[in-house]
Amino acid sequence: MSEKIDKADDPETSDKTRAQYESFPYPARDVKDEDKRLVVGSPGNWDEVVHFVFGGRDPSAKNKKIRILVAGGGTGDGLVMLAQQARDRKVKAEIVYIDLSTASREIAEARIKRRGLEKNVSFVTGSFVDLAGEYGPFDYIDCCGVLHHLPDPDAGLKALADALKPKGGMGLMVYGELGRTGVYHMQEMMERLSAEAGGSKRLALGKALYDALPGTNWLRRNPFVGDHVHGGDAGFYDLLLHQQDRAYRVDEVFDFVQKAGLRLLQFIEPMRYDPTTYCSRHDVLEKAMHVPFRQRAALAELMAGNITKHTFYVTKAGNKVKPPMPDRDAVPFFVRVDGVSLARSVAKTGHIKITFTGLSVTRNLPPASPAILTRIDGKRTVGEIYDLFDPKPEKYEFDAQFAVMFAVLNAANLMYLHPAN
Repeated sequence: MSEKIDKADDPETSDKTRAQYESFPYPARDVKDEDKRLVVGSPGNWDEVVHFVFGGRDPSAKNKKIRILVAGGGTGDGLVMLAQQARDRKVKAEIVYIDLSTASREIAEARIKRRGLEKNVSFVTGSFVDLAGEYGPFDYIDCCGVLHHLPDPDAGLKALADALKPKGGMGLMVYGELGRTGVYHMQEMMERLSAEAGGSKRLALGKALYDALPGTNWLRRNPFVGDHVHGGDAGFYDLLLHQQDRAYRVDEVFDFVQKAGLRLLQFIEPMRYDPTTYCSRHDVLEKAMHVPFRQRAALAELMAGNITKHTFYVTKAGNKVKPPMPDRDAVPFFVRVDGVSLARSVAKTGHIKITFTGLSVTRNLPPASPAILTRIDGKRTVGEIYDLFDPKPEKYEFDAQFAVMFAVLNAANLMYLHPAN
């Protein structure tokens, strides 16, 4: 049985935000959909978490119990995904969900019960700014799309950092400024019109205003945001009518993380934060490729223009963990893609095509890639994969081709590594 704890007194949190999510729980979810689909994504994909946050070594291995916080869990997408993965992997996980909205919590709780996952999940109504430390410490904290709605995001992230175990990590998402061009223009228009503070009247005025916007308006011209079109009333309200909402540029994300005593490990997908994804001219990129990651990522954001949100993983600043890199003892495995189909496609074309937020990127893969891909089964090490070749290529040549192939697929979140058992 899940534990129900109600602690809703929260002077830190905007009453308007609470009221919004009581009236318009977000994202809108039908509990019956749990019978036919699992909503997945980032942060919170456990293979991804283990690769980036725990250096490829799963903290739940060998029957170890792990503690997870879903901070600002809303209607439960991240919660359900994490709880389902824990059961599928037969992991001992204790998951705590905290959210301001009773209406959102009820939906999340119903979804968990529909899947029979309630045994290891506790539900708390209130502010994680005040409560995270009380229920911590945690091995992993998932906070997706919440910090940018707090009156003081810095205080919110600091509260989460304080609730994190020394070797733990977090998966976070905050809004990206450039890809949301037009959204904040709409919010400013609502303020200039002295719109109703909340509820159905604010929604009706917002819809009328949006319908009246000319084709030249930046929101009308932005193809990268769509909740106001596809997300129902809750999606329209959350995207365009929120009264406590800010966005971040890459440099601001780094400052945000560092101020909380944390270290940014990687953005998701890594390829999106690489200037070479958008430009291959060496004369243009010469000065961009020999600078720290922060500067490269900031340039990539400016070049792309379509990054609507920043999803990233962090650890404590003093935690020196690094994602695993290819070596003879590493075990490669596929994520979000079928290896056989990928190998067949690469054998025909010699490349892989990746699409994100309206942009398609093609990356050539080394000649040995199809043969390598067909031998990856999630159990064999890189060295064992090499031993299956007959005739065998030179080891240095194999290693070089594997490294290039892995770099491309890892940057697209399609392949990770873990150490051999």
